[in-house]
Amino acid sequence: MRASTRTLLRRLATLYPCIVVSGRRRADVRAKLHGVPLRECIGNHGIEPWSESHAMAREVDSWLPALRERFHDLRGVLVENKRFSVSVHYRGAGNKRKAHQAIKDAARALSNARILAGKQVLNILPRGAPGKGLAVERARRKFHCDKVIYAGDDVTDEDAFALGENGSFLTIRVGMNRRSLARFYVRNQPEMDQLLRTLIELRAD
Repeated sequence: MRASTRTLLRRLATLYPCIVVSGRRRADVRAKLHGVPLRECIGNHGIEPWSESHAMAREVDSWLPALRERFHDLRGVLVENKRFSVSVHYRGAGNKRKAHQAIKDAARALSNARILAGKQVLNILPRGAPGKGLAVERARRKFHCDKVIYAGDDVTDEDAFALGENGSFLTIRVGMNRRSLARFYVRNQPEMDQLLRTLIELRAD
């Protein structure tokens, strides 16, 4: 995170109940956001902290040998174990289209798995695991928030953007994408910082 954004987020979180939703493991997110007074960090695409289970972890463990063997010699492909899900990154692959298809084929061969696409990564989650949308809705109820402003920049955020249809969610994509379900967008990170400044100014008194 840029230093300017961290400073603004730290201030914002003292004025509004703020949460962060990430595809990363919850422990990793909390470490990266140390010192920011968030109400909650949600990890693993919405699984942590409310939907994790030993059964889910065992299921993910059962996938790892086959995935690691499949991609052991495929240059630029990295299998990341996140305990309750697996991310297979192909950012470094020479032929990204071929790598993407190979990962998708391998994921489809796994039992009880669903695929969640991201930026040059395919995430593999246990079937039935919650997405970011359900996690945000749970957080909204837990913290008694009537309205939510949700901003994100990834394909995995579309699950939460879909909640904008019910009128309680203001959904904002970072970067324009006409296919996105987000109702609004900001063009880049500096514009996201300006949004944070505006929200802070609204509570200046």
